[in-house]
Amino acid sequence: MAILTEDDLYRTSTQYRLWSFTRESLSSLRCTTNESAADGVRAALYGQKATEQSSKQDSNVSPTPEVDYLSVDEEQKLVGYYCIQTMKFADFCDFPTNVKATAVQYLKRFYLSNSPMTYHPKEMMPSALFLATKTENHYTSLESFVSMLPKATAEDVVAPEFLLTQGLRFTFDVRHPHRGLEGGFMDLLALATGKGQSNPKTGASPAQLQQHMIDLEPVTDRGKKMSRSAEEVVRRIQNAHSKAKELLKTSALLTDAYFLYTPSQIWLSSLFFADEPLARFYIDSKFPTQSPLKSTLLTALQTCATLLRSSASADPEDSEVKELKRIDKKLYKCRNPEKIDLVGINKAQKREGHEDGLDEKVIKKRKMEREKLEKEAEDIFGPALGVKDGK
Repeated sequence: MAILTEDDLYRTSTQYRLWSFTRESLSSLRCTTNESAADGVRAALYGQKATEQSSKQDSNVSPTPEVDYLSVDEEQKLVGYYCIQTMKFADFCDFPTNVKATAVQYLKRFYLSNSPMTYHPKEMMPSALFLATKTENHYTSLESFVSMLPKATAEDVVAPEFLLTQGLRFTFDVRHPHRGLEGGFMDLLALATGKGQSNPKTGASPAQLQQHMIDLEPVTDRGKKMSRSAEEVVRRIQNAHSKAKELLKTSALLTDAYFLYTPSQIWLSSLFFADEPLARFYIDSKFPTQSPLKSTLLTALQTCATLLRSSASADPEDSEVKELKRIDKKLYKCRNPEKIDLVGINKAQKREGHEDGLDEKVIKKRKMEREKLEKEAEDIFGPALGVKDGK
């Protein structure tokens, strides 16, 4: 009977199938989204001919005024800033870590296929956080949620929700690395106290594993080298756990780690960052010495740890704030005017079938938008099931 590992189970998740990328494919997707959004803004401002002119110059068509669109890098800076704001607002609301982490990932996932030039992150942020309270089973009434938002109404929170869920491809499960870190922490404590299990792959007994931990290269605690004893090893594990946990609450959320690595790789990388000798010992205790898998894993952990180290601060410096203000000012001039009023768009969709008195062009345009949404929904769930062999 085959035994399913944690990795096998993860590969069946929507996170692995829909939200895992290589660096190249992730970069390509963001470039495509940026270009598509620029075309949408161009068409909304100057009509369909403008988009055709951008790809094919026509001497008989007067040139379209140039618009200074956001670059991919500028989009990422803006989305990153609102991810930080989401974390701060979640802390203000006293929401648990899983709600905060899920809300941030909802925003990051949404902006893989949508651009700030189409939907401003400031308007999507409350909806992402409120949706996370529901998907993470942390009940919060809409009324109490809105009461914590300055200058916002219930409609401001609810209006973008369908757009958000569509951008998430109607998948709400987010696998976080936090639980894995807690399991690894308990496992390390058991090894440190001589209560760990013998590993037939390495041939080491619990007592031998404990001694190996005591003999590890010492680390400093507040500038003072820790002595080598079982008690100090426990304290060392606790210190590493605290640092890794903080890393998972910040850098892991603000970088592309969730798109590029599995939850297990992320929490191991946070431990690698916090205490590399301890992390290497833990991995050695799980794999045979000459295992090629161990070498591959260590390479992945090193690159992931480097990524976590490169994360922007949760408190932007003055120069970063100045840059964000510049980007936001630039965005004001290149937003899609047809997508600004999300509350109005939401109301219009609800008025389906009650369009008497509207201009024929408006009715036709709304019909085309509804058909487009329906087509996108079909693409998300796949084609209809066909009839096979007459059955």
